Amino acid sequence: MKIGLFIPCYINAVYPEVGVASYKLLKSLGLDVDYPLDQTCCGQPMANAGFEHESAGLALRMEELFRSYDYVVGPSASCVAFVKENHPGILEKAGHVCMNSKKIYDICEFLHDIVKVKELKAEFPHKVSIHNSCHGVRELHLSSPSERNIPYFSKLRDLLFLVKGIEIFEPKRVDECCGFGGMFAIEEPEVSVCMGQDKVKDHMSTGAEYITGADSSCLMHMEGVIKRDNLLIKTIHIVEILASGL
Repeated sequence: MKIGLFIPCYINAVYPEVGVASYKLLKSLGLDVDYPLDQTCCGQPMANAGFEHESAGLALRMEELFRSYDYVVGPSASCVAFVKENHPGILEKAGHVCMNSKKIYDICEFLHDIVKVKELKAEFPHKVSIHNSCHGVRELHLSSPSERNIPYFSKLRDLLFLVKGIEIFEPKRVDECCGFGGMFAIEEPEVSVCMGQDKVKDHMSTGAEYITGADSSCLMHMEGVIKRDNLLIKTIHIVEILASGL
């Protein structure tokens, strides 16, 4: 299989270490990974702000960049979900049939469902609390949504169990929103901050040293709360844990 690594613009600009860890992790599993140059935004910010038509050019560019790959894999549940769920409709209006939506995966989803990883070289001797982002839970099915009466599952938890020395926890309100929500954090900052504070406190109640998850955007929001309030907990993308020691 030929994999095109999709690194969202905000990860490239703010958390490049997550992109590096993603590449190292996939390569360590013997996978054929390539990073297409000249990647840009997938168009999610414009669409979420009500200017979906302005994201068509970006969606078309992404189609061209990843056209030759069997899979598109990225370390951002929200961006992956946007491509999977929204690009088909956006591109249909532009007279183009979306191909990426059929082959794009969040990296945790890809490792769990496609590669079916059974062991990792990673070691992370710390207590971590899993953050389930809204897009990851309800659009990519990385874990079971609490509002549905179905058996519990968590693909993030399954992957973390493969890491040596780690202690895994989950907050009481296991999939409650952290309050980021992209444009929501800008348009409703007061509500967004309160939700972030509540979520961080819920994670801290587990006794964890780190909050981890599949979305750097959610982790970024909670990190802002942590730093402003001088709280004794850190954030780390799950890929950095899975790639620890590589």
